[in-house]
Amino acid sequence: MAGIERIAVVGAGLMGHAIALDFALAGFRVKMQDKNDASVERGFEMVRSDFDRMVKLKTTTREKANAALKKMSGHTNLSEAVGDADVVVEAVFEDLKIKQQMFKRLDAAAPKGAILASNTSSFMPSQLYTMTSRPDKVLVAHYFNPAHLIPLVELVRSPETSDATVETMRGLYEGMGKKPIVVEKEVIGFIVNRMQIALQREAFWLLDNGVASAEDIDTGLKSSAGRRWAVAGPFEVMDLAGLDTLVDASKAMLPHISNSREVSKSLTDAVEQGNLGTKTGKGFHTWTPESVDAVKQRIAEALVELERWSKKDAKE
Repeated sequence: MAGIERIAVVGAGLMGHAIALDFALAGFRVKMQDKNDASVERGFEMVRSDFDRMVKLKTTTREKANAALKKMSGHTNLSEAVGDADVVVEAVFEDLKIKQQMFKRLDAAAPKGAILASNTSSFMPSQLYTMTSRPDKVLVAHYFNPAHLIPLVELVRSPETSDATVETMRGLYEGMGKKPIVVEKEVIGFIVNRMQIALQREAFWLLDNGVASAEDIDTGLKSSAGRRWAVAGPFEVMDLAGLDTLVDASKAMLPHISNSREVSKSLTDAVEQGNLGTKTGKGFHTWTPESVDAVKQRIAEALVELERWSKKDAKE
């Protein structure tokens, strides 16, 4: 983290506010920027709510949360927010034109030596660095929701991103206790989302073909492979199973696994009917505000326990 002292997060929404509070908890001074006062205040409301949840989960103390909050400031003026930043993390709406214009503005407003990172999950850093005069200092830093509880950050470099930039960001996140991984070659979806989409495609095939209900498919994964993958990655699991066994299983199953390039009918039908999930109260499950909060709490508690277990395992 040498040389990194000041962080700016552009976008105070679902991801941006959590990224900002994560940096603040790590001891950095953080400027969180959004387009208007109302958006900034909503961001701070989410920050305070997340701090309350973290204190309840005992992942931090009230004193540390209050100290972190004091390290954060809200801004609507972009130049004011990024003008002295060492690292800028962009977390605005997932629209390429909006992000490209933002990177053009960031390049003009941020110090010449500042690293510009995007939290995009969809776009390549090579689609962003062309808007700047510093292609060597542009990369993707892709977080996962909730950003302050999930340790992974995918660092995606373009062919122009310098080794120094990658290592600076890797060191920054490792110093915070995050788990950065480097995507050495640009590819749509990076690493984790490609695997998630492949799994989701098969889940939709099972649903569309009447093999099982959404509830039972969820239960099946949560109660088996999902638990295992939380503590051992796919290649670790494959090694434990035996690669010869994997060859036989692959020969038997791969011809029957979905390879569709079309979006699932169950998914498109749900969207056309206005059933968007927790946003509307109905998706593949029915949701109330209370059930949404319960699931968020369940996920947060599980993530905290996994992190505690992981740290204990590393010490042993």
